[in-house]
Amino acid sequence: MTVEQFAPMMFAGLIIVMLIGFPVAFSLSGLGLFCGLYAVHMGWFPSNFLGNLPANVFGILSNDLLLAIPFFTLMGTLLEKCGLAEDMLDSMGQLFGPMRGGLGYSVIIVGFILGAITGTVAGQVIAMAVISLPVMIRYGYDMRYTTGVLAASGTITQLVPPSLVLVVLADQLGQSVGDMYKGAWGPSMLQVLFFAIYTFLLGRFYPHHVPGVPKEARTLNGWQLWRKCLRGIIPSAVLIFAVLGSMGGLPGINTAIATPTEAGAMGAMGAFVLAVLHGRLSFPIVKDAIAGTMRITAMVVFILIGSRVFSLVFQGVDGGKWIEHMLTGLPGGQVGFLIAVNIFIFFLAFFLDFFEIAFIILPMLGPVAVKLGIDQIWFGVLICVNMQTSFMHPPFGFALFYLRGIADTLYKNGAIKEKVLSRDIYLGAIPWVILQLILVGVVIFFPQTVTSFLDKPVVVDLDSIQIEAPQGSADPAGDELEKIRRLNESILSDQKP
Repeated sequence: MTVEQFAPMMFAGLIIVMLIGFPVAFSLSGLGLFCGLYAVHMGWFPSNFLGNLPANVFGILSNDLLLAIPFFTLMGTLLEKCGLAEDMLDSMGQLFGPMRGGLGYSVIIVGFILGAITGTVAGQVIAMAVISLPVMIRYGYDMRYTTGVLAASGTITQLVPPSLVLVVLADQLGQSVGDMYKGAWGPSMLQVLFFAIYTFLLGRFYPHHVPGVPKEARTLNGWQLWRKCLRGIIPSAVLIFAVLGSMGGLPGINTAIATPTEAGAMGAMGAFVLAVLHGRLSFPIVKDAIAGTMRITAMVVFILIGSRVFSLVFQGVDGGKWIEHMLTGLPGGQVGFLIAVNIFIFFLAFFLDFFEIAFIILPMLGPVAVKLGIDQIWFGVLICVNMQTSFMHPPFGFALFYLRGIADTLYKNGAIKEKVLSRDIYLGAIPWVILQLILVGVVIFFPQTVTSFLDKPVVVDLDSIQIEAPQGSADPAGDELEKIRRLNESILSDQKP
């Protein structure tokens, strides 16, 4: 075996160990160390190459940007548990409910708002399903539409800033988190628009699938209803603008006054304030939020360590060059590369979590994208749009698993009268996955959906630059020299006898 053949075999081994089901972090570490020892034995690189591994790992873990992950996670987990979703869904449901598809619109809008302040798919899907699933079934909504819109609206949180995925992608691609957030606003709003258009068309052609709620079912009207809506939206909007605006993550804001870590810390503190405003802050809620934050942070760190062990050895056997030669030779240039990469990630997301894809696959693809001249912010946001489909893939999508579990619980405790079938959950997810894939295509062929929200670079035309001399002197430097010459002459003439 030659070193050129070993890199493809390492990549194939990576796919195999990930399909086994053993924790990815430890599988990657084991595979990387085994391949590294074999490479040293074959003489493909010296043993001291692996000696750099501890310093490499500690260097990555000392990255201050990664501190933003626990802060944003704590912010989202706390808001998820303080009843914010319940208040918003109740008020929005009553506001939009009387129109056809009104409950669907309310779920989509609340999913977008919660996605901008929570960032956790599991909590968002569960919270919205507990509240909205019984109501939508009670008023005759189609079961497949109901399950699909609840799952899809929960996955919006992966794309809407301040998404944890975007933080990780910015770190792996070496880009500004604020710019990554700015670029994600266009696709995230398009995603909401696509979901709303699908609901509207369904109401037009199949009105019995998304009926309106009778007006007599509304418990609030007039100013009371609007006050409850604004009570949930305004504090949330203030928190979003404070966190994202401070780090330059909103379109039109060109100056960042805080780092992502500082903005995350401010967001966590704001989450405590919102919990107090809603009267839901308690010790059990804080304890659960901190425990959830610790679990997610530990998972990210171990995946990062495992991926670093594997990638160091992979680069040592010229795996990066093999990936580059394979992908740069694809027909179609940039578009061909992006289509091939997104197809690969779409199928890989059937089995891998988004953190695993970001830490393992993206470092291999990023250098190739740079060589092809692809904007890194555009590339990162595009990958994020694709990875949100990983939560909706039948039958492995985590959002579908969460929905399956909460639907069974609601049926057992009598909150819903009919059992939700797995078939309805899986078939209901397919239209929404198609909508997400349409968005992937839009972002590929229309990069302006991402780049138009970024700060425009300042272009200076060197040919138009003119340097004008001060008035009254064509050559100031020459005048000074002439003064010095005359002074020297006068000194010499005084010294003559």
